[in-house]
Amino acid sequence: MTEHEIEILLIEDNPDDIELTLHALQRHQLANRVEVVRDGAEALEFLFCVGAYAHRRIDTPPKLVLLDLKLPKVNGLEVLRQLKADPRTRMIPITVLTSSREDHDINESYQLGVNSYIVKPVDFVQFADAVRQLELYWLVINQPPTR
Repeated sequence: MTEHEIEILLIEDNPDDIELTLHALQRHQLANRVEVVRDGAEALEFLFCVGAYAHRRIDTPPKLVLLDLKLPKVNGLEVLRQLKADPRTRMIPITVLTSSREDHDINESYQLGVNSYIVKPVDFVQFADAVRQLELYWLVINQPPTR
C-alpha cells in the first residue's frame, strides 16, 4: 500500500455517524487510511479525481466505499449509479451503510450494483460490530481483482 492509498472512503453527512464509524474502525485497527467526504458531489469528485481531488490518481481507488444514501447535493443512489456505470470505478466494492429500510432503496441499490446493503444498527455495540465485520471481510478476507 502506498502512503496515499485510501483503504476506506466513508461518504456520510451526519457528524455523529462519522464519529461512530471512525471510532469503530480505529477500535479494531484493520484500516489504516480512511477518508471522509460529506456529500455526494464531493464523493464523485474524490472518486473520479476531479475538482479539489484532481491531484489523486483514478487508478488507486479505495478498497471499500461505505455509502450513506441520504446525502446533500447528490444522493447516494446517484453516486452509486455513476460509480457502477463507469468502467474505471465499477469494480470498487460499495457497501451502503444507511438508516433506510425502505424496499425501494434496497432494491434500487442492488439493481445499480451495490455489493452489500446494511441498515445502521441503533445500538453502538451492534453498530461497531457491524463495521468491524465489514472491515474484516472487505479488507482482509475478500480477494479483490487486480488493478
